[in-house]
Amino acid sequence: MPPDLLPGQLLARGVCRHLRDHDFTCLEEFSPERGKRLDVMALGPKGEFWIVECKSSRADFNADVKWQGYLEWSDRYFWAVDTDFPTELLPPETGLIIADAFGAEVVRMPAASKLPGARRRALTLRFARCAALRLHWARDPMMAEAAG
Repeated sequence: MPPDLLPGQLLARGVCRHLRDHDFTCLEEFSPERGKRLDVMALGPKGEFWIVECKSSRADFNADVKWQGYLEWSDRYFWAVDTDFPTELLPPETGLIIADAFGAEVVRMPAASKLPGARRRALTLRFARCAALRLHWARDPMMAEAAG
């Protein structure tokens, strides 16, 4: 395992691997608007958006006071936790993914709440631009440094 990844980032890696197997594309640490940072934003093959917040411990979950503000940015909202996490803490109306650094499994699918068309369009554009910019930075690291 890469030593530079934090526990939540390892969960995100496993989640992204799992979702990729289901034809989703993912961005980690994505910001749908200023002041919000999502652990994983996933775009599905039919244009649906899923948010996955990765929690590595009870303390990590208890410290998260902003998660309800993320609901308006997705069609489905999930928590990703490891097998030792006390899942009874998680709101039952949200989705649940059990994950580790290598993969994941959706164990509870939340009800869908369809994004309004204007928000979906704006979010799709922001997602695409963010993905393209990250690819550019990967190809030209000096640009990332200059932006930074």
